[in-house]
Amino acid sequence: MARKTSTMSGTGGRTAALFLTPFFAVFALAIIAPVVYSLVLSFYAQQKSGLGFGEAKTSFVGLENYLQVFQSETFTGGLGRLALYCLIYIPSMVGGAVVFALLLDATAARARKLFQLLVFLPHAVPGVIAALIWAYLYTPGVSPLVQALQSGGIQLNFLDAHLVLPSVVNIAVWEWTGYNVIILFTALQAVPREILEAARVDGAGEIRTALSIKFPLILPALSVIMLFTIIGTLQLFTEPSIIAKATASVTSTWVPNLWAYDAAFNRHNLNQAAAASIVIALLAAGLSLAVTRLSSRMNKS
Repeated sequence: MARKTSTMSGTGGRTAALFLTPFFAVFALAIIAPVVYSLVLSFYAQQKSGLGFGEAKTSFVGLENYLQVFQSETFTGGLGRLALYCLIYIPSMVGGAVVFALLLDATAARARKLFQLLVFLPHAVPGVIAALIWAYLYTPGVSPLVQALQSGGIQLNFLDAHLVLPSVVNIAVWEWTGYNVIILFTALQAVPREILEAARVDGAGEIRTALSIKFPLILPALSVIMLFTIIGTLQLFTEPSIIAKATASVTSTWVPNLWAYDAAFNRHNLNQAAAASIVIALLAAGLSLAVTRLSSRMNKS
């Protein structure tokens, strides 16, 4: 019997390995290999001999590319701008998603599907298209939104240097709130109904039930949202790259990912672009680890 069990276990292990092999092969080629290549590339540089007219040679420079990245005022300025973006975007989007999910859970059953569709619909719009739509709505002279505000005596230039960051935040909030609402709403649907009924019997109102019972029970889902939101925020690229076509307030090095793109394709310095990419990846890994540990402590408590 023991021999039969071990045989079945070995067969199951080989079957699992057979089915998992394509995934790990694609993962290694699409994820691991580019990261390793970028890491190696970041330690080298193209150098020319003489007065710079000679043939370029690839030389090992160690951490020089990383030092040049951090010495770049445009890169560090982009990091600061990205940090400010995170401080505005993450609370706005996550807080809005929590509120909408709780409201959606409290609505009548017939209206839920309609509300889910309306809330999720912006996420169905591709990011490039969404950025183009909002760039049109932000542009003075052609935007009906700007004209409506001006007719009401409100003079706002959404592409102004002082307002362009909140304008980009608004695009991201519009795109991603609905997606996270659906995740949180699904978690709310898994809350045992008997717990909610017991709370109502004890005299708890909707607000007290939402804050004291529903919210603590969806913290694991909220932790997942926070993790993916932070990772996605550090990858900010599409929205500012589109908005840059409509205003000079957004430069080619406005955020770290734009800086890396500019280094690679405009300044043709792949080595510095690789170093900047590794810095962004390490920052994402560190923040993800911090969020994961904080979330595990909150869930345990």
